[in-house]
Amino acid sequence: MNETDPSSGIAARIHRGIVFAVVIAMTIEAVVMLLEAEWMNAFLVMMIMGVILAPTLLDRRLPVCIPAEFQVLALVFGFAALFLGEVRSYYQRFWWWDIALHAGSGLLLGILGFLLVYVLNESRRVDVHMRPGFVAFFAFVFAVAVGALWEIFEFAMDGLFGMNMQKPMLGDPSGLTDTMWDLIVDALGAGTISLFGWWYMRRSRRSFIENWIGKFIASNPHLFRR
Repeated sequence: MNETDPSSGIAARIHRGIVFAVVIAMTIEAVVMLLEAEWMNAFLVMMIMGVILAPTLLDRRLPVCIPAEFQVLALVFGFAALFLGEVRSYYQRFWWWDIALHAGSGLLLGILGFLLVYVLNESRRVDVHMRPGFVAFFAFVFAVAVGALWEIFEFAMDGLFGMNMQKPMLGDPSGLTDTMWDLIVDALGAGTISLFGWWYMRRSRRSFIENWIGKFIASNPHLFRR
């Protein structure tokens, strides 16, 4: 089997193992909730299962082949944010849970920003001549912008549907403090991965980011034709 095939390798096996563990854990949780007549929570768990498993179930139908490494990170992040955070109330039980997830999202979006630079330059057959500083800056700005859009989404959901996505902190019922800390942590995560990528590009060394991008390019050659 080709090494660039996302269905092969250690990452693919890890992905399958995590998917299996997540399905088992969430299925047990849903059954318990149904037995205890917690209909809304059970429905929420099943909805989260669908969101988390959609990329895996629709993998062969998607126009883009997603390498296993990306799927593992997205799966773990979705499980931690949606199931553990919302259903198991980790946001309330652990004060640092929201901060850790926002830091992780900054890192993930920074990696996605680096990937987008390559995709947007497909007409050059991935022969990118942009300076490392610009690539790192684009990745940083992209990650922070998506983080800001998410905060707007949280604000809208709280205002329109009376939800509690902003998680107001003690002494600040408006949620402004939570929003600002989320944006700060997003920026720190994005800045970390951007500086890391910039340093590797300046030193002409291959980092794990470039390895993952290489796998994405090899798995999706149709995106990089003239």
